[in-house]
Amino acid sequence: MTEVNITGHLTKMATELIDGVAHYTLKAGEHRLLLNPLIGSKLTLTHTGQINCQSCGKKTKKSYSQGFCYPCMMKLAQCDMCILKPEKCHFEQGTCREPEWGEANCFVPHYVYLANTTAIKVGITRHTQIPTRWIDQGANQALPIFKVDSRLQSGLVETALAELISDKTNWRNMLKGKADAIDLKQHAQQLIPKINERLDELRLRFGSDAIEQLDEEVIEIDYPVDLYPSKISSFNFDKNPQVSGILQGIKGQYLIFDTGVINLRKFTSYEVTVTTS
Repeated sequence: MTEVNITGHLTKMATELIDGVAHYTLKAGEHRLLLNPLIGSKLTLTHTGQINCQSCGKKTKKSYSQGFCYPCMMKLAQCDMCILKPEKCHFEQGTCREPEWGEANCFVPHYVYLANTTAIKVGITRHTQIPTRWIDQGANQALPIFKVDSRLQSGLVETALAELISDKTNWRNMLKGKADAIDLKQHAQQLIPKINERLDELRLRFGSDAIEQLDEEVIEIDYPVDLYPSKISSFNFDKNPQVSGILQGIKGQYLIFDTGVINLRKFTSYEVTVTTS
């Protein structure tokens, strides 16, 4: 294997689903490193101490909202609370931080889906993030059940379903093994009638064709993991600048080493040196 020695600022790993298996590419500045072939090899990531805002580029002592300096976190629409809770969208009130950004990213088709990470959950994603969103969450199965016209609408449908099932992923359980298969289509058939009244209210508010119920097939996803950890110990560049060990697998946005795990997405905008041997 050719040795690698690259340095750059981390961003979320790029993912691709090929023949049912998630493939990962580490992104460090302009460098790209295919990770699946490195399973079983030693990999070292060393934080240089530099963090630069992914928006303005300024040096920051602390990363906010996964890669931003404090001023950008406070002014950018993509860092607003409504991104985490789309049902709180305030565009209609004229208070969106960046109306043009909102129109381009929030007023586009979104999907409400069921996924199986370690248990059934509900989630939402933009149409451009399928199947990326599911891979990022470490889901072994996913099923789109509604297509809607906007992020707000997806959040309102998700909120209705979240009263019945979880909308969170238990990341520790997700990293301990492959989820047992769930009949997501059967669950959808049981859940949807329970929110029909809420759906009717939303269609009355947004239009009869704003929320489309889907009849899709379940997407199955496997991950490049040789060995799952029995005990989860997580690395943190803020406490220890170096992560090193045998790369045993990748799931979600986590690298799984024989020495512990690290969520690379959490450290977006951290400058790291990546070496292999």
